[in-house]
Amino acid sequence: MNGFEAERYELHATPTYRFVPDRRDFFKVIGGGLAVLLVLDASADAQESGGAGRRGGGGQAMPQEIGAWLHIAESGAITVYTGKVEMGQNIRTSLAQAVAEELHVSPSKITMVMGDTMLTPFDIGTVGSMTTPVMAPQLHKVAAAAREMLLDLAAQEWKADRASLSIEDGLVRNKASNKTLSFGELTKGQKLAKTITPDARVTPASEWKVAGHDMRKVNARSIVTGEEKYTSDMKLPGMMFGRVVRPSAFKSSLISADTKGAEQMPGVVPVHDGDFLGVACDDSAKLDAAAAAVKADWKTVPQTNSRELYGHLKSTAANAPAWQPIEGDTHAEATYNVAYIAHTPLEPRAAVAQWENGKLTVWTGTQRPFGVRTELAQAFGISEDKVRVLVPATGSGYGGKHTGECAVEAARLAKAAGRPVKLQWTREEEMTWAYFRPAGVIEVRSGARRDGTITNWQFHNYNSGGAALRSPYNIPNQIAEFHGSDSPLRQGSYRGLAASANHFARESHMDELARAAGVEPAAFRFKNASDPRLRAVIEAATERFRWGRAEDRAGQGFGMMAGFDKGGYVSACVELTVTNGAVRIDRIVQSFECGAIVNPDELRNQIAGGTMMGIGGALFEAVDFENGRILNPRLSKYRVPRFSDMPEIDVVLVDRKDLPSAGAGETPIVAVAPAVANAIFDATGQRLRSMPLKLS
Repeated sequence: MNGFEAERYELHATPTYRFVPDRRDFFKVIGGGLAVLLVLDASADAQESGGAGRRGGGGQAMPQEIGAWLHIAESGAITVYTGKVEMGQNIRTSLAQAVAEELHVSPSKITMVMGDTMLTPFDIGTVGSMTTPVMAPQLHKVAAAAREMLLDLAAQEWKADRASLSIEDGLVRNKASNKTLSFGELTKGQKLAKTITPDARVTPASEWKVAGHDMRKVNARSIVTGEEKYTSDMKLPGMMFGRVVRPSAFKSSLISADTKGAEQMPGVVPVHDGDFLGVACDDSAKLDAAAAAVKADWKTVPQTNSRELYGHLKSTAANAPAWQPIEGDTHAEATYNVAYIAHTPLEPRAAVAQWENGKLTVWTGTQRPFGVRTELAQAFGISEDKVRVLVPATGSGYGGKHTGECAVEAARLAKAAGRPVKLQWTREEEMTWAYFRPAGVIEVRSGARRDGTITNWQFHNYNSGGAALRSPYNIPNQIAEFHGSDSPLRQGSYRGLAASANHFARESHMDELARAAGVEPAAFRFKNASDPRLRAVIEAATERFRWGRAEDRAGQGFGMMAGFDKGGYVSACVELTVTNGAVRIDRIVQSFECGAIVNPDELRNQIAGGTMMGIGGALFEAVDFENGRILNPRLSKYRVPRFSDMPEIDVVLVDRKDLPSAGAGETPIVAVAPAVANAIFDATGQRLRSMPLKLS
């Protein structure tokens, strides 16, 4: 559970709501005089950092000097610095829009420097949909303060009334004399040492001219032409190529290793460092043969399998639920299961490491460059000021690239070889040795009156996490608890964290309780939704979908859901067809409200992308494992959504310029599975309670 969720829980608190973590780590992120406490429970800690615990420090205040964030060269070129990273979610564009809005310049004049631990301010990471609600307001303030400073400098230069000055397109204009001074002439390329003052007027969303409007990706041309450079494209003088020699099962310890065969191969450097084995080669074509030449004996331990998973999670729970009596005329009770799934990013992990004069530089695709810097410093026993991490363009992460294992491995190989080393994980390594979205078991008991009013709600999540644990509906007696379990597989953050699991269970159960009470599903939700924002997205989705007015045909089913996570409200309606046990999703309408919209076109893309990804978790994706081995570690065996699986996706945006902008990278994905499950029941009468949803 992150701090923004904790804050909302307080606002929507119910008398019996409880969150039961095993332990908590605390990170403070302070900016603009506002202290936001980020709380990570045991599961969220595992999710946010791949099970590696607290990394990257915390408690660091955002710098208050304008120059830490923004620089204006004598030429007038504007450079903006942020520790956030671009992984395809288009924050390079949206953050440029924020700065351009306040400086009254074209975004094309802004260069974003992102994810460089030597140049950018500390950042906890590109996680939790925090870029838009935290970093965008910060850069609005920075740019607004810079704008006011430029006006002050021009007023001093001209000895003019400040009220007679205006800013547009990189120039300050004296309306009385019609003289102009460029930004560069005013700053003379010097660091902007003034502090970010709270009185600088930030443009309200209702007046946005750059933000709040469609804008093409600032680096769109380089992406489509192939000019964009990723870690895997990097070449350094004298660079070698690396491969890690891995055991055949998890939880293995190295008994012995024989590297003589690899040592005899020209251009190959074998590396044996504790339990770490690998090779560095002067030619990538030698990697397979060199790795095979290293002979290793590993000790393994017996482990469980995917068939026994849910019983294992229940039996190893840290604390048992305290069930309370259920009131009401109608009762419902059910258990829901969620499988482990892999992130399957387009780009598997990659890193390039270089040692020079006792200092380490690593280029890698990570969501937490400062966290990876800490990992590297700890791994090699050096101070963090001797480590620099840079994040090139990165081929997606979905929460799967929080940790720095690939960076540490590349650095180990480079240190032993005495030359830079590029390490690229194979697809099979990515789907075996990376962490997975947590599996989970969720038990729900509920009650309602004859008129459809929910009277009781008890919700117990085992292992998958506490994100979006609490129901957004108006329920007077609600208990929502998370119970940590022993996870057989390494688990960590995945797009939406546990919100996908918790929404699947909750919104499936809402339908079950509605049907038990004899109330139509949409009407049941309206009956119990007092939050006007939640009601607004339900209305938007059902109206666009024409809920209840579609023609029925054989095998056809309709389902819906509604929810809230990370500041965003979502509702989805699904139409599907079941033929001979096969599910075909025909149409999805999803409405989404995340406050003031920053870039409508890219928001639609985010929602559509999250919807497509959600289809995989809903219908296909599951990690199969046995005794410490992944049995489907390649795309030929692990089913992800295909072009042929894509339905018609209709996105309805609800723009609230009166509310702060929230992030949209995660919440849309949670809508798919429950709406699909409810539609399958509508079509077949069979209630599926395990993701992925498989008809018997």
